[in-house]
Amino acid sequence: MGKNKRKVILITDGDKAARKAVEKVARQVGGRCISLSAGNPTPVSGEDIVKLVKRTPYDPILIMLDDKGAIGQGKGEQAMDYIINHPDIEVLGVVAVASNTEYAKEIDVDISIDRYGHIISGSVDKEGLPSTGGLAGDTVEVLEGEGVPLIVGTGDTGKMEGFDSLKMGSPITLKAVEEILARSGFHVRES
Repeated sequence: MGKNKRKVILITDGDKAARKAVEKVARQVGGRCISLSAGNPTPVSGEDIVKLVKRTPYDPILIMLDDKGAIGQGKGEQAMDYIINHPDIEVLGVVAVASNTEYAKEIDVDISIDRYGHIISGSVDKEGLPSTGGLAGDTVEVLEGEGVPLIVGTGDTGKMEGFDSLKMGSPITLKAVEEILARSGFHVRES
């Protein structure tokens, strides 16, 4: 049953910098990216994203989800909830992106990648620096209780004061995705 499920990684950011970073990272790991999921907030529904995933030729598939700071469950989280609970989708993990959104609920992450590329046991802030407490982000609240196998915290995708810049190959986002792939046992296809 689980063999036919499409393997996806969710990234809780969708602005222009995130889109460019995630598209590049997808190529670097031999996967695909649902570019139409990018937007601030997410412009398409979970149902539409799942349809796009099913038409994508191979896994892993990276999906961007963003609430644009909405309080409560915004468009990105609604789509994420639908994707996580869809019977044809297996979420390998989530790159949970920290934000400065006021009133953002903090969540516990399994690990974080700081702006220097170190794996740490705690959370990071938007700039990728270690922080106390949980990871605060505007599109992460729905993750609690969803049973996602791995949640990796990072700073702002494609940014972090240049530490995750596209020119450098978005190394922090890349490392977060690689950690999810490695810990899930997913084997990237050979090109």
